[in-house]
Amino acid sequence: MTALTRIPATAMPLPTDIQGFTLSPSSPSPRLLSMTFSREVVEAFVEAVAEWPMQALEYKSMLRFRVAKILDDLCGNTLQPVLVNTLVDRATGGLQVVPEGLDDVEQADDMVKFATAVAHLMGRSNFDAMSGQFYARFVVKNVDESDSYLRQPHRVMELHNDGTFVEQNTDYVLMMKIDERNMAGGDSLLLHLDDWEDLERFYRHPLAHRRMRWAAPPSKNIARDVHHAVFDTDREGRPIMSYIDQFVQPRDFEEGNWLADMSESLESSAGTLSVPNPVGSFLLINNHFWLHGRDRFTPHPELRRELMRQRGYFTHAATAREA
Repeated sequence: MTALTRIPATAMPLPTDIQGFTLSPSSPSPRLLSMTFSREVVEAFVEAVAEWPMQALEYKSMLRFRVAKILDDLCGNTLQPVLVNTLVDRATGGLQVVPEGLDDVEQADDMVKFATAVAHLMGRSNFDAMSGQFYARFVVKNVDESDSYLRQPHRVMELHNDGTFVEQNTDYVLMMKIDERNMAGGDSLLLHLDDWEDLERFYRHPLAHRRMRWAAPPSKNIARDVHHAVFDTDREGRPIMSYIDQFVQPRDFEEGNWLADMSESLESSAGTLSVPNPVGSFLLINNHFWLHGRDRFTPHPELRRELMRQRGYFTHAATAREA
């Protein structure tokens, strides 16, 4: 049995000829790069796209690509290649993006426009059935009766991939924090597949490539089940994953216990990162080899967090070739 090739976290040198933003390894891990846009670029972007309300981007999908071009132009056209190369690079594949000056809930629409511009430089966001738009905004409160862990604050939302129960390809996930009040805890949890100690054990198991049934709860507005295996490979033969513990429906004793063992292994991995994400910032990750989750919050009667999510597929030619 050939051992899996583990990719070091420093395979791609960081570019130096960039404008309007900085790029550096984040403090949690060199796999997760920190991308910070200058206040000047952010203010120029907000002014340049002010003529289009969010409704315009919702109704006219071409405008999502126009705001992307505006942002890239403000960065001297150095932003798009960095995004494309980073998202497909197995050694990294993840960014924490900080637009300086976008840090107040009153700027929520500008936050969504900025995140949309970044996403549409290397991809296109899928239709989100939960919201009926290409993005979803939702609020986490101290008390919630949701039918999934997404909005339940007082427990860990376990590590998972997005898009496990839809037929659309989900290459990337973008998660932005729009507002936060009376909040302690709740940091994002991230695990790169190559940092998971038990990857080879579970990837080599006979059940790893068996098609399983995935079904979503009513709040997701997805009525049709899908079937796929937990593991697949990319074009270079490296493991990729499509998994969430809440929505997989094991058909028998063997599948159920293998999935439970895998979930326990993921949740106990020493490779898991705990990442605080400030208001206005967002995480952008390759959904095929990064898993994500959320730590529990400290209870507070006035707890409130508003989030924005986009997830979609790669469209830029260089990105699509590698995915």
